[in-house]
Amino acid sequence: MKLARAIHFDESDRNVFSSPARTGEWCISGGFEFSNWTDADLSGKARQAFANGWLGIETFGRVTFVAVTRIEESEASALTGALAQHFVDLYGAPSLAEATGVAREEIAQMADLCDAHEPNTLITVSRALTPSGVHEAYRTIAASAAGLEQFAIHGSPEG
Repeated sequence: MKLARAIHFDESDRNVFSSPARTGEWCISGGFEFSNWTDADLSGKARQAFANGWLGIETFGRVTFVAVTRIEESEASALTGALAQHFVDLYGAPSLAEATGVAREEIAQMADLCDAHEPNTLITVSRALTPSGVHEAYRTIAASAAGLEQFAIHGSPEG
């Protein structure tokens, strides 16, 4: 099974999201957070989170890029439990059992997206409000093999 982890190339996520995800944490789309939003909700850092933020399942912060990687079933199960508890604590889900089913669906949706890609593929998300709700689109950037010359240091030992 594959899922995605938060990845940062610079410090920009710390500036654009009110709560940035931690590098390396497991992520899902998290589009459910915006299901009741209107144009009036789309301003400042909230707008950035809506427009292109993945949801970290450990900090519940946002990140711009995720990278596909393998996940063990036991890890996915623990993430499902954490997400279900988040649904109870933050969104008032009626029970942990009902929230677990929804959390399992969210994890499965992300796993389906990631399973179509090789490990280390980068994925971005973009969202738009439409008359029928939130529309998500994904863009992938395939990992390219790095040649040794990209890392070789040229020169002589003397100088």
